[in-house]
Amino acid sequence: MRRAVITGIGLVSPLGSDLKQFWARITSGTSGIRRIQSFDASRFASQIAGEVIEFNPDDYLSKKEQNRTDLFAQYAIAAAKMAVKDSGLDLAAEAPERVGVIVGSGIGGLHTLEIQHKILMEKGPSRCSPFMIPQMIANMAAGLIAIEFGCKGPNFAVVSACATSAHCIGDAQRVIERGDADVIIAGGSEASVCELGVAGFSAMKALSTRNDEPQKASRPFDLNRDGFVIAEGGAILVLEEFEHARRRGARILCEVAGYGMTCDAYHMTAPDERGDGAARAMKMAMQDARLTPDDVDYINAHGTSTPLNDKLETLAIKTALGEERARKVMVSSTKSMTGHLLGAAGGIETAICALAIHHGIVPPTINLETPDPECDLDYVPNTAREAKLRVCLNNSLGFGGHNACLALKAL
Repeated sequence: MRRAVITGIGLVSPLGSDLKQFWARITSGTSGIRRIQSFDASRFASQIAGEVIEFNPDDYLSKKEQNRTDLFAQYAIAAAKMAVKDSGLDLAAEAPERVGVIVGSGIGGLHTLEIQHKILMEKGPSRCSPFMIPQMIANMAAGLIAIEFGCKGPNFAVVSACATSAHCIGDAQRVIERGDADVIIAGGSEASVCELGVAGFSAMKALSTRNDEPQKASRPFDLNRDGFVIAEGGAILVLEEFEHARRRGARILCEVAGYGMTCDAYHMTAPDERGDGAARAMKMAMQDARLTPDDVDYINAHGTSTPLNDKLETLAIKTALGEERARKVMVSSTKSMTGHLLGAAGGIETAICALAIHHGIVPPTINLETPDPECDLDYVPNTAREAKLRVCLNNSLGFGGHNACLALKAL
């Protein structure tokens, strides 16, 4: 049976774009949340975000390429280049038809939409850029990565809100398992920290308004949580067929052993009031990986810091694992440090799970100061924990009722 393993990671994030530095920050409980710097947010209810600060596109794209691509695609291309380098793969030596790309975005080129709409209103339709549509569409990151590396295998983009990149990675696992490719570059990217993006989420009253304490604003499972913190970035993984990776002597971080995907079919934005969809996704991922709840050591929760998500995800974990086992499993939300990267969230959190398995360290949930009685599991509060991890689950839950869970296993 063909198996999919992770051999490379590339990140552009609010906690930096250097992988070693990112891991040091995520395990030390460092927050990447700040007051918004990219535009004047003084009129907005929420004035904080996980912005990408330490990133220079000149390191990855020419000026001409930058002018033709939205920021979300720039993040994806940069993260893909980092991931391929980290994997040690020589893609020029691979059969191009056996290498694919599955990279999505929850929203796509929102910066471009904002800029081009302003041009349309102020200067007229003839002044809009001929690159507007290719810059906006969510599949362009996958297409541009394929062009960059000459990947001619399966190529598509999943769009499932905040479950996007988890679905991309799960689909990559499936493609490799059924033999359609030997290597898949998979993940997601998002660049929605702009006036239109923050205005939209603010209008929904989904965002934290703890503007005076940005680094304490994302506080999953805490009684005083008041919404998520919007963030941006790109997270790309290299998945390989196990024998393919072993033959070339690759460093293997872990196996993507199971994948579950469900729908709540309940509400546009709110999770199922019983946590049923998320629970079924976890059960499916464990079944797909031939695991039981007793095998699970750690869950990287979706953990958005919203009142409904954290309460119902806690209920879902208890349903999926059984309450007794759920209380013994470590659960943390790294969104407490990164903020919510929307369509890139599942990618960055899968990377964190892979690194947690590889290094034997569980990152914390920071800002957990006042426990919520309805959130009563072991959320690894405030301080990372050393632990030998055999199996991690990574939950990603999106607007529209989309649920994805990935089961990662040590080799």
